[in-house]
Amino acid sequence: MKPYWNHAEDNMAINITLKNIPSDLHKDLKSSAARHRRSLNSEIISLLEERLSPRRRAPEEVLAAASALKERMKGVWLTPEMIDQAKKEGRH
Repeated sequence: MKPYWNHAEDNMAINITLKNIPSDLHKDLKSSAARHRRSLNSEIISLLEERLSPRRRAPEEVLAAASALKERMKGVWLTPEMIDQAKKEGRH
């Protein structure tokens, strides 16, 4: 027997109520929903999925990003001492 608090099926819709949304954020959400021709609810779901769901990247996309990073870093050399110092400074 499943516990009562865990009785929902995987395909059952879940409702969430958002409270105290800042007016500027609400305005931005409505604008974004209109731009994407979605309801406010659909826009919020889409944004949550985009932010929280892992996205698989195509190998070509990963290689292109690596090449771009390599190009940006051309001529920049870091010594192990420089890396250790940066690590120490980041621990404040």
